[in-house]
Amino acid sequence: MDNASLKHQLLIAMPQMDDPNFEHTVTYVVEHGDDGAMGLTLNRPVSLSLLDILVDMDIEVEVPPSEQHQVVAGGPIQQDAGFVLHRATARHWDSTVTLADGLCLTTSRDIMEAIAIGEGPEATLVCLGYAGWDDGQLEQELADNVWLSVASTPELVLDTPFDQRWHAAAARLGVDMSLIATQVGHG
Repeated sequence: MDNASLKHQLLIAMPQMDDPNFEHTVTYVVEHGDDGAMGLTLNRPVSLSLLDILVDMDIEVEVPPSEQHQVVAGGPIQQDAGFVLHRATARHWDSTVTLADGLCLTTSRDIMEAIAIGEGPEATLVCLGYAGWDDGQLEQELADNVWLSVASTPELVLDTPFDQRWHAAAARLGVDMSLIATQVGHG
């Protein structure tokens, strides 16, 4: 399935997406293979701040996290699990996977401890939970025109404001989402 893999792509929900978990979302595909796919939604901010999470984890905060450390609902599965997307740095953490284009994904506590003392990555996107698809499910959704896909960029993942990510991701394909009808006509 390597040639059809969507790994490191962004999934852009089409306007007719009727699943409230994914309406108007952009989702980074972390893994895609014969067993299914796993992704992280990038544009669903939550009311929790990273400071709230650090306090909840009983991590002493010496340097309050800046606005460059954002928190989103990463998906409907395991919403108590945290996934930290960040640019690659010289420092390595216990559970870090290198993704593409200089992005990394870390799931270990040590990155949170580093952020709390001002030694973590400059910018992070903390995703609470993840999205998952069974074998063949994502492929079927693509065939049903539920998603568009485009190559990811660190700027889209970490720097683009939340309310602009959906349109910005589609614009990379030359698509203006405001011009796409949300429903097919019914006779």
